[in-house]
Amino acid sequence: MNTVDKVIEVCRPYLGPAAEQFIKRQCAVYLGTNPDKVVASQLAALAKGVETSAVRVMDEGKAKELATKIAGL
Repeated sequence: MNTVDKVIEVCRPYLGPAAEQFIKRQCAVYLGTNPDKVVASQLAALAKGVETSAVRVMDEGKAKELATKIAGL
């Protein structure tokens, strides 16, 4: 399982079937890279981007919780 697959699995309980598309978009916007090329050292930046975007579709506390889980992978 690559890095992004792990991130998507963490996101599924929060975003359901939209998790994969959401994370792919975040990789492009916040990391400027293809999801297949994301490495563990980029997870903190990805987590910050996810939190910023996720706040638009969920409670701020849940967005922060999700970002913390991603950064901790």
